[in-house]
Amino acid sequence: MPAASPATRHAFANTIAEFQTPSGRGGRYFSLPKLSKQFPQVKRLPVSLRIVLESVLRNCDGQKVTPEHVAQLANWGPTAARNEEIPFVVARVVLQDFTGVPLLADLAAMRNVAAAAGRNPKAIEPLVPVDLVVDHSVMIDHYGTKKALDLNMKLEFERNRERYEFMKWGMQAFDTFGVVPPGFGIVHQVNLEYLARGVHKTGKKDEKVYYPDSLVGTDSHTTMINGIGVVGWGVGGIEAEAGMLGQPVYFLTPDVVGFELTGRLREGVTATDLVLTVTEILRKHKVVGKFVEFFGPGTESLSVPDRATIANMAPEYGATMGFFPVDGKTLDYFRGTGRTQAEIEAFEGYFKAQGMFGVPQAGEIDYSSVVKLDLGEVVPSLAGPKRPQDRIEITHLSNKFADLFSRPVAENGFNQPAEKLPRVFKTDSGLDIRNGDVLIAAITSCTNTSNPGVLLAAGLLAKKAVEAGLKVQPHIKTSLAPGSRIVTEYLEKAGLLPYLEKLGFNLAAYGCTTCIGNAGDLTAELNEVITSNDLVCAAVLSGNRNFEARIHPNLKANFLASPPLVVAYAIAGNVTVDLMTQPVGLGKKGKPIYLGDIWPTSDEVYALMKYAMNPKAFKQNYEQVDKKPGKLWQAIKGVDGQVYDWPKSSYIAQPPFFEGFTQVPVFAAAGVSGARVMALFGDSITTDHISPAGSIKESSPAGQYLLAQGVLKADFNSYGSRRGNHEVMMRGTFANVRIKNLMIPPKADGSREEGGLTLFQQPGERQGEQMYIYDAAMQYIAAGTPTVIFGGEEYGTGSSRDWAAKGTQLLGIKAVVAKSFERIHRSNLVGMGVLPLQFKAGDSWESLGLTGNELIDIQIEGELSAQRDAKLVITRADGSRVERALTLRIDTAIEVDYYRHGGILPFVLRQLLAA
Repeated sequence: MPAASPATRHAFANTIAEFQTPSGRGGRYFSLPKLSKQFPQVKRLPVSLRIVLESVLRNCDGQKVTPEHVAQLANWGPTAARNEEIPFVVARVVLQDFTGVPLLADLAAMRNVAAAAGRNPKAIEPLVPVDLVVDHSVMIDHYGTKKALDLNMKLEFERNRERYEFMKWGMQAFDTFGVVPPGFGIVHQVNLEYLARGVHKTGKKDEKVYYPDSLVGTDSHTTMINGIGVVGWGVGGIEAEAGMLGQPVYFLTPDVVGFELTGRLREGVTATDLVLTVTEILRKHKVVGKFVEFFGPGTESLSVPDRATIANMAPEYGATMGFFPVDGKTLDYFRGTGRTQAEIEAFEGYFKAQGMFGVPQAGEIDYSSVVKLDLGEVVPSLAGPKRPQDRIEITHLSNKFADLFSRPVAENGFNQPAEKLPRVFKTDSGLDIRNGDVLIAAITSCTNTSNPGVLLAAGLLAKKAVEAGLKVQPHIKTSLAPGSRIVTEYLEKAGLLPYLEKLGFNLAAYGCTTCIGNAGDLTAELNEVITSNDLVCAAVLSGNRNFEARIHPNLKANFLASPPLVVAYAIAGNVTVDLMTQPVGLGKKGKPIYLGDIWPTSDEVYALMKYAMNPKAFKQNYEQVDKKPGKLWQAIKGVDGQVYDWPKSSYIAQPPFFEGFTQVPVFAAAGVSGARVMALFGDSITTDHISPAGSIKESSPAGQYLLAQGVLKADFNSYGSRRGNHEVMMRGTFANVRIKNLMIPPKADGSREEGGLTLFQQPGERQGEQMYIYDAAMQYIAAGTPTVIFGGEEYGTGSSRDWAAKGTQLLGIKAVVAKSFERIHRSNLVGMGVLPLQFKAGDSWESLGLTGNELIDIQIEGELSAQRDAKLVITRADGSRVERALTLRIDTAIEVDYYRHGGILPFVLRQLLAA
């Protein structure tokens, strides 16, 4: 008797079915409708959860994924207690280069360990396809000229040659590792337009099984892919590596918030205005760690680019995902972007067979809670000056900015004494610079720069502005950095690119620029007038992140806006201009020109949309990834071999995380004893605060290290580009120029010292001395003294930046105690063997009266387990003691294993070497 096939041995083999397409194509799949005969609740599960359930069902091997996992998720209740973990096996992994390079370095180091142990280095090999899109390395050094793109790319390759050589090594060393070279676009747009194929298939010819696309990515805005019905979200590189190497992505069963959209957007309102409104609403609804799923007639009315814009900003509203189901508009998008007919047929046939095609209506799905928005209520908005959830209606921006200046220093957000507007100062060349002046205006970031509706609107506004005689002052740094090459093509075909260029918005890059901190510097005279006079100047960008010092270290007011509003504020020149009542500027013959005079109508935008979806253009563009990646990329030569030899480089260094590695883990008892406080932080400490991506200050520990290595200041590049070198990154941890350690007393005027400083508390000659956190950390480590960090609400919000956790670990910080954590950073801390602990309701370091000179013990008695209590013991300088209960934020059983192994990477490496 022949052996049973793998499918028939499957615990749920009775759920295998076949689907057919109109042309007779089709295949086998694990049927959720069949599973619903055993678990009736499946029919009313949110669509996003059903896609996760399909993965759990299909990968049920009785070991990592068990029948109990299937049953738990299939019986999901909308308001049930959440304590089960889901082992989610993803179809693929997507990386961007800032996070991808350190991940590749970790994989290379794992191969070094394997080789040293006499094992085949190929034991370390991604088991799912991995695509790295190089999009974060280009900077806006040149702008406002037709040569800007070419000059910026040449500088990019000069600065990043060592990183790109390392990537080339990775391409030949790993079978499933591919690279989309610089100059094609932003990772999320490339993912939407090219990498996502709808459904996948696996198995032998007669046993092929179809399954939906799913992924995790090492950029928090991986969620943009949710706009086309793909389940995926951002994780740290640490977690992504585990997923690549065969580990499921584990997460707690989530609540799913249904977001019902009704009505239609009003004339003049953009997708950016909508997403800023959604972000504000969902932040107030507290959706951290939850799925958000959009439904209702308003959802059906939105185009796929508009859906993707909303999905993109899931990290800003705090959700794991912002999911949109597959429907006819999704299929239209696939056709318009050049997918094959066979792919589209399989995509449609599969989702219809699973009962997951179409946008659900009210009452059809069980959600944990429901939020509603009438699209007709959305109005033109910006967000800022330093958080994306702080939405401001355009009519209120001028007053809001002035109001901030009238507040005391502790409340105005600019960390300087209140004053009246305006103050005007002259630069050496005679420029008048005042508070509120726009000095950077950037059409950039994955959120908007590939949404044809808002980009065509920006082009139309530029056309009308130029025809009216309006100009942008030449000292304003203007840039156009699209998420895809396709953008340039449709702006050219629509005849709009020349008008953007006349206003200074020349094509400067294809990649993530100003939004990630790659705006490039301002002129020396502008920096001088800002810093010497404490001016609060502004950036306006079509981005999703405006955290402190992220855009530029000297610009304290940063506002997110739609691309047409970016152009409008660039013309106005100052954010205190009320664009709803005051002229944008003076046109021909001194005529006042108002925003309404140049704002495009929806009909005008719609008339040009035909240029945006050209299947032939998309196919031709992405064929060049392999065939014609560009002369600069082709000139890069990487070393050969399966094991990297780590040549001397200031960009790439062998990471220290596997030093002293043993096959059997050495686990000390959980907890911390006799620790000193490294820092006391307030609310909303972001991963940018912890591990900045932007420029490296010469006087900082990282800057001094690079100078000592013979690197000139002009060649520092950015923290983001140097994430392959732990020596730079650990010195850059907590080095953001705007971070405030509240251990350090306020100045006489109420302002606070900024920039990665602490008070050293080790008894001795230097006790009480103010110094850089890195310098203090090295002294604590030398003395064998552990350290801890205390924070407030939303600790670790922002980018999925694994170096925020890696750097914390390398500085000897054993625990972080906060009022709440953002999802990815909490997971990354566990992944690096750092304890995340949460205050109980009503407690905080402020309420406990901490000043930073205390001794800290964290006691975990008995067996280490998920989400259990721990005890915080505070011993004050006078010898008195205070005790409080904390919640251990090791959330799942698998995270307990990770922590016992010293982190997720040693855990996975031990599994691979034991196989």
